[in-house]
Amino acid sequence: MPIIQMNLLEGRTVEQKRNAVAAITEAVVRTLDVRPDQVRILINELGVEHFSVAGQTAAMRQAAAANAKDL
Repeated sequence: MPIIQMNLLEGRTVEQKRNAVAAITEAVVRTLDVRPDQVRILINELGVEHFSVAGQTAAMRQAAAANAKDL
């Protein structure tokens, strides 16, 4: 039984998450030769202050990107 974990920043819509799990399930079924009911997917939504890259939180990086667009 495949178990897939997805770590996403918060902000995706329910529809986006549903589409993602459907597409991932299809890919796993096709590549691992398992039934759809055997596929488990866990979505972990991370707050923008709970994820960082190079010492900057996602919130800081998003703010910097927004400021760059305004220039």
